[in-house]
Amino acid sequence: MLRTRMLVLAFMLVLAPLAHAFDHQHAAWSALLSRHVAWLDGGHASQTSYAGFARERAALDRYLAQLSAVNEAEFKAWTKGEQLAFLINGYNAFTVALILTRYPDLKSIRDLGTLFSSPWKKRFFVLLGAPRSLDELEHGMIRARGAYDDPRIHMAVNCASIGCPALRPEAYVAERLDAQLDDQMLRFLGDRTRNRFDAQRATLEVSKIFDWYGADFEHGWRGFDSLPAFFASYAMQLADQPKDQQLIRERAAKVRFQDYDWALNERR
Repeated sequence: MLRTRMLVLAFMLVLAPLAHAFDHQHAAWSALLSRHVAWLDGGHASQTSYAGFARERAALDRYLAQLSAVNEAEFKAWTKGEQLAFLINGYNAFTVALILTRYPDLKSIRDLGTLFSSPWKKRFFVLLGAPRSLDELEHGMIRARGAYDDPRIHMAVNCASIGCPALRPEAYVAERLDAQLDDQMLRFLGDRTRNRFDAQRATLEVSKIFDWYGADFEHGWRGFDSLPAFFASYAMQLADQPKDQQLIRERAAKVRFQDYDWALNERR
């Protein structure tokens, strides 16, 4: 199935109107997201209608072909904001496409892997002229040290799971990227199912994301040199009571990483 999809996308690339400039508003992707992703829980999480995406698979494939048509020279000529928005949108859109290869007979993205192969290591799409996997896109391009160095990307890339920060119901665009990433951070940290303060134990219980990618928050982004320093800056989002917020600001709270929920973030 994945091989067939790659061949279809390659064929679409041949037919794509390459003379047209790339749409940095990502209008086609934004339209799909607006129809098939909905905020929940006061905007702290979202759910995705994969059935809706499946009904509009042709529109999704056309957008993926637009992404795949961009070559490396064109990409390098863009601003950093245009590049990062392109890569984040690409990660999210190709993840949706991966889910659709086995939808609706799928409970988790991890079901697409085996004991010996990860779904994130499948090279099932072309980007900047080469076959890529989701891991290569996230870790080799988005997170590459010295490229963008912005840990907020962890609140923007979506792995199709309940434990993930919300898939935003709009595309990321360069001129609003900073505000969108800040908004994603605030929404995620304010989600009490993923990040909360246990007053009885004086413990900050946070997403496993901060365990897996803690180093990304410790390389000087906005002056932070440690996770406690990062948490201290967001004390108001992480705890509801002033005394608990003060403990976080003083870096006196213990930190525990919660289990990750890999169930599909599906809206039926």
